[in-house]
This record gives sequence, C-alpha cells and structure tokens, in this order.
Amino acid sequence: MKILQTPVRFKPYIGGVENYVYELSKQLVRQGHEVKVICANEPTTSNAREQIDGIEVNRLKYIGKIANTNITLLLPLRLLSEEFDVIHTHLPTPWSADWSAIISFLRRKKLIVTYHNDIVGKGVSKYIARFYNQTMLKFIMGRAHKIIITQAKYLDYSPHLKKYKDKIVVIPVGVDTKRLKPMKKIKKSNNTVGFLSVLDEYHRYKGLDYLLKAIALAKEKIPGIKLVVGGSGALLLEYKKMAKDLGIEENVKFLGFIADERLAEFYNKLDVFVLPSTSYEQEGFGIVALEALACGTPVIITDITGISKEIKKNSVGIVIKPKDERVLAKMMIKLLSGKSKTMRDIPNAALKYSWCNISTKIQEAYD
Repeated sequence: MKILQTPVRFKPYIGGVENYVYELSKQLVRQGHEVKVICANEPTTSNAREQIDGIEVNRLKYIGKIANTNITLLLPLRLLSEEFDVIHTHLPTPWSADWSAIISFLRRKKLIVTYHNDIVGKGVSKYIARFYNQTMLKFIMGRAHKIIITQAKYLDYSPHLKKYKDKIVVIPVGVDTKRLKPMKKIKKSNNTVGFLSVLDEYHRYKGLDYLLKAIALAKEKIPGIKLVVGGSGALLLEYKKMAKDLGIEENVKFLGFIADERLAEFYNKLDVFVLPSTSYEQEGFGIVALEALACGTPVIITDITGISKEIKKNSVGIVIKPKDERVLAKMMIKLLSGKSKTMRDIPNAALKYSWCNISTKIQEAYD
C-alpha cells in the first residue's frame, strides 16, 4: 500500500506521537509498504525532503503555533497532490488531522485516525477546545473509516468516543524490543528512581511534581534515594526550584535530553522507573513505562496508564491511584528495600508489544 502519515511533527522531534509514527512507519516499510510522512519542519532542518529508514519525509514551513500545533499553510495543497491509498492522521493535534480528513473526503480515500488522547485546555483554551470538539473533531471522527485507540478503558474516560464504537479498534503502542533490552554489562545504580518526559506545560500531567514530593517523603526512610529525570523543556527551572524547596536538591539529577542511542542505558541503570500520570483525558498510553519493562526495570505507574493491566497480570511493577505522593513514596520504599514480591521475567511482559506485532495489527486495520 501507499500510506501517508500526517503527524504534526516527526523525528528528530521528540514526543510520544512522533515516536509512534516513526516506529510504526519503519515497520510498515519493512513489510513492503511505501510510507510518506508530511509534517512541519520542527526542529528546523536543512533537509525539507529526506529518507529516514526507508520513510520518505516531507517537511513544510510553518508560520506559527496554536497551542501545541504547527500551522503549515502548504499542507492542503501538498495533500491534494500526493498519491496514496490510506491517510493515517493523529489526534490531539488539529490542523494536520483537519486537513487530512477534508482531503480524504474530497479525494474519496480511506482515513485512519489514531486517537491518542482528548483535546483539552485551561482558561480561554478550554473554551477553544470545547468549540473544536463540537465541530471539527466530530467531522474527523465521522469521516474516519477506522479509529485506533491505545487502551480499551479510554472509551470510559473520553466523552468523544462512545458514539463511534462501531469503527474503533484497540491497538496498543509498541516498543522496539531489539533496541530496548536488558544490558548485562550495566549495573543498576543503588536506590535510583527514574522518570522521563518532555518537561513542558503540555506534559505537566505526567506527574513529576507528585514524584518530587514523594521523593522528599521517601528520603526519610532511604536518605540516599536518587531521582534521575530525563528530558528538557520550559518547566525545567520550575522543577529544579521545586526540588530545592523540598530539600531534595542533592537527591535529584536533571539529565536533560536523552538521545535514542542512550535510552537503553538510561533504563538499565535504574532500580525503579516511575510514571505518576495524573490526567485520564491526556495520558494516552505511557510508552516510557513499556520501554523500562523492555529493559528489565520494574515500574510504578498510575492506573491511568495503558499498560497497567499488563503490569498487574505479570507482577512486573506496582499500580497506584494518581495524585497521591504518600502512597507513591511508600511503594518506592517497598521496591527499593526489596520488600515487594519477587518480580517475574520483566522483559517478557513487553514482548507482546513489540512494534513488529503492533504494526501487523495496524496493517490489518488498513486492510
């Protein structure tokens, strides 16, 4: 098939949706399909057109951003001129999804939507989001031939999905189990907890503030506890100040951006990985927890995360309720002190989520 992917941005931009499109497209190319990505040129690269792992990438200039969405004025013209069998777009970033739906309608092509999470906002943005959800979102969802969601319980969380049940398929996010795996030569750091996310306003729901508070509480029992934070963004200084105010400045290390080739090493060095997500509407899946498991590291996550059932089933971590730093601290102490039940073979829990398996399921949705 000729498959057109329309994420708002693409590799080397770092983000959950961007990584999803890259890993999926890479697998689809290996399966013999032609995959083209049309996206905004962010971060700015001199290569407006290039090949990445067999994926043809076309980057368009953008005039600015509305919320977290780049506005690329040439997008509709480019979509009109492309040859494709299926167009696969992604929410919660409008514009790319809007034009993908419109062009698929005009050209009578098949439209697939991966609904990663709801479009929400605060203040004035809340009303803009509400207006969008009542207008263009309905058009996109009505137009879509298949809607992919990454966890079944999102049908209960989202007020926008229930009426489209007949076209919804549940396909989780995948993980690259060849790249992310246990590394025997790397030793676990003593009493080290890890966290990884973009540190900006759009990812505040990942719950780093609750994790910092929990570290302060856990420090009373484990004075040498260490938190290593991967990622960068506009809220970095805010989180650093919070760590200082909590008296845990010496216990927290901010590593900044972690490149793909360093991810396996990052996860392998941890005793525990924590993803304390706080928003049912915004947390689509929580791929970083799956990546940690693939590297053999137990996790603590909230029940919002898409892999929570798998963690309970395979006893490879602990699932808690969101926004409770006291329980989070207690569970970190439990895992770090070895008082928890013996973990089973952790990497095996991630194997069913390999991108090879996941891409085959998405190809079936295309078919």
